[in-house]
Amino acid sequence: MAGNTSAPGVSVASRILALLSAFDATHRRLTLSELARRADLPLPTAHRLVGELTAAGALSRRPDGRYVVGRLIWDVGLLAPVEAGLRQVAEPFLHDIYAATLATVHLAVRDGDEVLYLERMRGRTSVPVVSSIGSTLPMHATGVGKVLLAHAPDDVRRRVLGSLTRVTPYTVTQPGILEDQLARIRRDGYATTYEEMTLGACSAAVPVRRGDQVVAAIGVVVPTLKRDRARLVAALQVAAQGIGRQL
Repeated sequence: MAGNTSAPGVSVASRILALLSAFDATHRRLTLSELARRADLPLPTAHRLVGELTAAGALSRRPDGRYVVGRLIWDVGLLAPVEAGLRQVAEPFLHDIYAATLATVHLAVRDGDEVLYLERMRGRTSVPVVSSIGSTLPMHATGVGKVLLAHAPDDVRRRVLGSLTRVTPYTVTQPGILEDQLARIRRDGYATTYEEMTLGACSAAVPVRRGDQVVAAIGVVVPTLKRDRARLVAALQVAAQGIGRQL
């Protein structure tokens, strides 16, 4: 939350940034009053600036009157060197995986304590998926998320392991079991999930490295991994290596 942005002499830009910074992982939908309070702005000032941000597409007003981050912020964010370059480099490799598997293919990065989906190619052998480009999901319940969590800083892992929520009956919510899975992911180089985010959907995912650093994850979502897990993981690893060499 910004501090003292209502003080005289504070620039309009600072007040706008304070309003945008009022949103975070636990405050995704805010009323006008909540925005004003979290940005430390007088309500009339917040009302005026929020109106301008909404008209420009930086914020979006939902039917219940609450505000969410708008599409403009996402579109501008994609111009950041890491995200823009990553999507551009990864796209042909993701197309190759899609063509070979006809499965839904994901490219994702870590966004705080969640997984952010930069790209999604929906397969014709479609299974239920809740991801969309620009959406965030829990790391502990998704294949790409588990890969990123396995390679996340210790403080991120501690926070995530301390607040494991159940999404389906198969979501792993025991910290000890998830810790063992994360160690296995680091050892074996891939992650799998079995109906942990959506019933009827399993996933396999691998890390994308730039040098020694894991910068992203790519994965596929399929109805079952019983027969094709090794083939899918191998295809993902080849693609991830190709992406990493071009980053």
